[in-house]
Amino acid sequence: MSTSEKSLLRFTTTGSVDDGKSTLIGRLLYETKSIYDDQYSAIEKTSQRKGYKEVELAFLLDGLAAEREQGITIDVAYRYFETPRRKFIIADTPGHVQYTRNMFTGASKADCAVVLIDARNGVLTQSKRHGFIISLLQIPHLIVAVNKMDLVDYAEDVFNRISSEYADYSQKLDIHDITFIPVSALKGDNVAEKSRNMPWYEGRTLLHILEKIHVAADRNLVDFRFPVQYVLRPHLDFRGFAGKVASGTITPGEEVVVLPSGKETTVKTITTYDGELPEAFASQSVVLTIDDEIDVSRGDMIVRKKNLPQISSSLEAIICWMDEKPLDMTAPYILKHTTKYVKAYISKIIYKINVDTLHRQPADTFSLNDIGRVEINTSSPIFFDPYKMNHATGNFIIIDPLTNNTVAGGMIRDVARHIEDYRDDQSSGPVKPVKSKNILRRSLNIDLMAREEQNGHKACVLWFTGLSGSGKSTIAMALERRLFAKGCNTVLLDGDNVRHGLCSDLGFSPEDRKENIRRAGEVAKIFFEHGSIVFCTFISPFKQDRALVRLLFPHTRFFEIYVKCGIDTCKRRDPHGLYQKVQKAQIDHFTGISSPYEPPDTPELTIDTEIYSMQECVEAIEEFLINNFIVSHTCHFDRREKSFSNDLH
Repeated sequence: MSTSEKSLLRFTTTGSVDDGKSTLIGRLLYETKSIYDDQYSAIEKTSQRKGYKEVELAFLLDGLAAEREQGITIDVAYRYFETPRRKFIIADTPGHVQYTRNMFTGASKADCAVVLIDARNGVLTQSKRHGFIISLLQIPHLIVAVNKMDLVDYAEDVFNRISSEYADYSQKLDIHDITFIPVSALKGDNVAEKSRNMPWYEGRTLLHILEKIHVAADRNLVDFRFPVQYVLRPHLDFRGFAGKVASGTITPGEEVVVLPSGKETTVKTITTYDGELPEAFASQSVVLTIDDEIDVSRGDMIVRKKNLPQISSSLEAIICWMDEKPLDMTAPYILKHTTKYVKAYISKIIYKINVDTLHRQPADTFSLNDIGRVEINTSSPIFFDPYKMNHATGNFIIIDPLTNNTVAGGMIRDVARHIEDYRDDQSSGPVKPVKSKNILRRSLNIDLMAREEQNGHKACVLWFTGLSGSGKSTIAMALERRLFAKGCNTVLLDGDNVRHGLCSDLGFSPEDRKENIRRAGEVAKIFFEHGSIVFCTFISPFKQDRALVRLLFPHTRFFEIYVKCGIDTCKRRDPHGLYQKVQKAQIDHFTGISSPYEPPDTPELTIDTEIYSMQECVEAIEEFLINNFIVSHTCHFDRREKSFSNDLH
């Protein structure tokens, strides 16, 4: 795999002072051969001179300390490395309490956070503080690395005690994907190679976990948001709007709305320096042209017609105060949101959060490193989504207009509205049903961990995707029978059955296919939350639709299984006679023939049913579940040959 094809993972390392962050980063750089021989020789000599028994890899980061001694302020250190599978950017954040703001800044762009805990000291206040900030920032993946296991004789009970304590604390936070791993950064145990000193640990190494995290699944691929940066008019025949796609995707010909005017138009072209593109997606810098002459300025936002953000000049948000000078509630500030700058006042402090206890406290002002919830009024409306739904349009910074200092960073908390709220002229038309604002999400009566403990296995979703006739349902049903016979809680959501009931109102247009998969994903989520192993057998032809479903689940509990089979073989099998009907022009929009199928790029598992028998496919998935700790490795399934009438061959 070439460097350009590798995905990028941004992660942050944090923890209390002397928990070993620098040593861990040094170890990762060393194990991935990201340092030069002369660098290693230099730190080896330094380690010997200072009397260390081991090479102190933390010395690789000493340049940062030297710069600080010279009076150069560097709040967050960034390091880069790569493996054959992925590229990485590490944000090394300070561990001191007084640098909470720096940790907030360094972690704000991270896809994953690694919290280090010293095995000798256990869970400290600062460990909890960083977990809280990670929760606020909605970082989707948290790895708790219990470090310095070599100093506690690699004791399993020490690791279990710390993991249990931190897991109990994390129940109060909005973090759904937590992985615990025992490591020794100094000696390399479980960093890049499995430790021989901890045979009781059956999980993956830290580097392997980092390589396997699904980043794309955590990105907002649905809500197209294009804040306009510049209006380009090099000559009378061209007028384009330059900016970076904040989230979502867009293609020429799609209907869009320009905010705040609410004027509707169609995307004409998507252009870059290298020419026109057939599609633009999040983080790309492009120039859009539209079909109509509409007044568009810097700070405006172009969005999809049927997918709109909220517009308001009154916000509720969580902020972290970053300035030495306390908040002045009588002073005007500048709020920067995407490409828009507006005058703003913090009109009310709802509460301040004690990050040590997570208790809410009344407050009259915010001082350095304070975090809390506030009301903000802006001089003109901004267009936003809740931070939880869309980081790109849910975050902002506050600037002191007198000093030009960034005094706070914030995350907006609110819900979306409809296009009628944006129009200059309220044209008449049919009234669409609106979701009640009085509907609240009820927490689970029995949490997932309790259900899993009683079931004796973990919950997960097995999402089978492939062409009609590839063998999705046959394999899923056979595997479900095996797991059910062993006492597992299982649910099978078959695409045909779902369309008979829940989705009987939907056809097979791209929009209806999207809605079909959305509904299926929500149903799967309900069964997952109740501790079941959920089998979902849907063609689900579009990558974007499958990615949206993946967003509903922790990355370690959603497994996309690509049931691979050539179209000719599927036609030959034709279990329901559908391909024959297609040939007779009795079916329109049939996947693989008259409608496209987009195979997964990086599925968790690929099953080729042209090569392997159904029995072999079932056993491969079963082994996969065992290796991923969904079903205990001590469970031995009845492997006696069973006759299945629906064998693929």
